[in-house]
Amino acid sequence: MGLTHDGPAAPGAGPEPVLHGTVDMPRLRRLLGVPELEWLVERVRGRLVAGQPLTGAVSLADPTAGQRSAVERLLARAPGGGRSLTVRLEAVAAVLSRSGVSPDGLAAAVTALTGPVTPLARIRAEEEAAWDRAHTPLDALVRDRPELAAWAARVRADGLARRLGRTPDSVHTLLTGVCAGLRALPADPAVSLAAFAARVLGSAHALDDGTPEATLTLSGIRALTGVADGSGAEWRREVWASAGVLKDELSSTVLTLSLRGTPALDWTAGQGEPAVLTLRQLTRRPFSVASPVVRICENPTVLAAAADALGPDCPPLVCLQGQPSAAALALLRHLHGNGSALHYHGDFDWGGLRIAGALLRRVPWRPWRYSAADYRAALAVSDPQLPPRPLTGVRTDSPWDPDLAGALAEAGIRVEEERELDLLLADLGGAPRGGP
Repeated sequence: MGLTHDGPAAPGAGPEPVLHGTVDMPRLRRLLGVPELEWLVERVRGRLVAGQPLTGAVSLADPTAGQRSAVERLLARAPGGGRSLTVRLEAVAAVLSRSGVSPDGLAAAVTALTGPVTPLARIRAEEEAAWDRAHTPLDALVRDRPELAAWAARVRADGLARRLGRTPDSVHTLLTGVCAGLRALPADPAVSLAAFAARVLGSAHALDDGTPEATLTLSGIRALTGVADGSGAEWRREVWASAGVLKDELSSTVLTLSLRGTPALDWTAGQGEPAVLTLRQLTRRPFSVASPVVRICENPTVLAAAADALGPDCPPLVCLQGQPSAAALALLRHLHGNGSALHYHGDFDWGGLRIAGALLRRVPWRPWRYSAADYRAALAVSDPQLPPRPLTGVRTDSPWDPDLAGALAEAGIRVEEERELDLLLADLGGAPRGGP
């Protein structure tokens, strides 16, 4: 803005100087704003941006004759010889100040010539503040879903959302949608992926494979359900299904033995062979027969051994094959609703406890040799020829028996379900392996 002088200009003194604050712009442009000194102005501005002091010397390699002459006019001295041109910034500041061109010095002069300077430290602070604001949907999600706190911290720390969204505004929009989706999961009853995306995100294709929303939501689902890391279309289907979101009705299945209620199930039960049920079968034509007790195992080895040992005499058995699929949940809800008491056994490790906890939140069950006492008994009879397998992963709770999680943490040893096979087969009514 212009500077107001005291009193009018003297007659014949010529036009009043055009000032930029305390800087005389016409004189400044003639003195420092010439093309031959652009390199000097850029060096000074670079120091201002970096927050460095305007002291010491700056040099220009292989200057032109015009650049040497411009420095000579600026400093009123011979530029000197040599292959480089060196200028002390204090000398430039003194010229500007003494001449009245820029009484406030070199920084004011360069700012007047090139525009306001924002220090790099402030730019970075503002950028980080913008990224912090972009991640605020995670804070609101954690308040609603504390179990996702560790996942939200990882998203911040590893920069996944920043890489997917690229700008703070885009990341904020992306996380707003993802967090809305995770709040609505697990879906109960199960819902198709397209319908879920349309309802929560406003587009049936928002969660298609490869979208940023799908990538982050799958990551959050794994944190909710404990599904192991993996890749590929089948793995993605299982992750979605573990949260009740279905890519199709046929990809979600559950493995059973000795269940009856449809002609196909009656036949496989009579043959003593396992049956695979799809979600489509369970939702389109649910069967009406239920047994008083249905046992559930985590690993297919148990079900296969039961089929081998007991055949058609095996009582009803359902295998989760890891995280409970949408088909498994539909089946177990159906059995529970028809009066079946469900009894569950799984691996004695953190992953097994996480699977059991995920199932318990969806369907009530009682432990089947799956307590702290059973774990300690398994440790006591472990084969001394086999080295113990150390417990790995993140600790989780065991609400059906709070002492179980503590016992695992204390012993630090995992016991897989397959090592309990003899006891489980005996409970099902069969002789231990190697017996009569």
